[in-house]
Amino acid sequence: MLITNTCFMKFTAFLLFFSSLSLAAPIPKSLTIEKPILSEALHTTPPSPIFDIPVTYNPQVARWIKYYQTNGQRTFKKWLERSYKFFPMIQRELERNKLPKDLAYMVMIESGFAPHATSSAEAVGPWQFIESTGNRYGLRTLWWLDERRDFKKSTRAAIRYVSDLYNEFDSWYLVAASYNMGENGLRRLIQKHRTKDYWKLIELKALPSETAEYVPKLLAAMLVAKAPTLYGFRSIQALEPLQYQVINVPGGTKLDDLADFLNVTRQSLRDLNTELKVGFIPKEALNHPIHVPYGSLTLAKQFIAQSAKNVAMD
Repeated sequence: MLITNTCFMKFTAFLLFFSSLSLAAPIPKSLTIEKPILSEALHTTPPSPIFDIPVTYNPQVARWIKYYQTNGQRTFKKWLERSYKFFPMIQRELERNKLPKDLAYMVMIESGFAPHATSSAEAVGPWQFIESTGNRYGLRTLWWLDERRDFKKSTRAAIRYVSDLYNEFDSWYLVAASYNMGENGLRRLIQKHRTKDYWKLIELKALPSETAEYVPKLLAAMLVAKAPTLYGFRSIQALEPLQYQVINVPGGTKLDDLADFLNVTRQSLRDLNTELKVGFIPKEALNHPIHVPYGSLTLAKQFIAQSAKNVAMD
């Protein structure tokens, strides 16, 4: 069943009512009207315990909600299921750095939480960093290593990047837009059109089409994911939250050999170490931290000790 505009508005007002109880603030009147207004300031809601970036509902957002309920339903359901695995870590890092936790939904629309996702612009990983930007924020790319694929490392890099963008643009919508198209291009458009209103830039047809759809796509994903049943998503097979322990292993360590020793599938260990492009640590690296299943740290240490003993005997 598709959600009508009226139903959406009532639902949002209902959620914001409970939010307003704790904030001692009235429900914004802008959420009770049906006619969209092309002004970010007039038809957004302030951050709340339910949404901690401004929420806008307009025809662009409604169109993406409808897409997620219809043609994109199967894909969005996979995103929802994966979100249970990755959101706890991503949102914990965002909260630790005093950033809105809802920025985690950028990962959902950027890559669908796929660490090996690659765009036509050669952006890689869950946060879709191009190599130059990733390197600028501390993500290494070597013949055997691509830290853009690691969830925690790329999340921490994205946090630094997003913080810089917010310091410049002072709007989460413009942060998202600049993340999509690049801050230099957005900066030029703002100077040219003399506005920092994302929706005004859309109205002026100033933004590239992908960037013009980016924030509506993000907002729609947030709204549907926060109340999936309301939007027709049921029987969600939630994945277990990502958990692992870290151990430093010497160069020459092969993930497949370690997986066999730990009695876990080779693929599961590779999935925990998506930054490793070749499945092993080259000897030239001397050592490198890797992820092992939670609870297997002692056994992993035994593997390293046994491997060192075998090398000494050769």
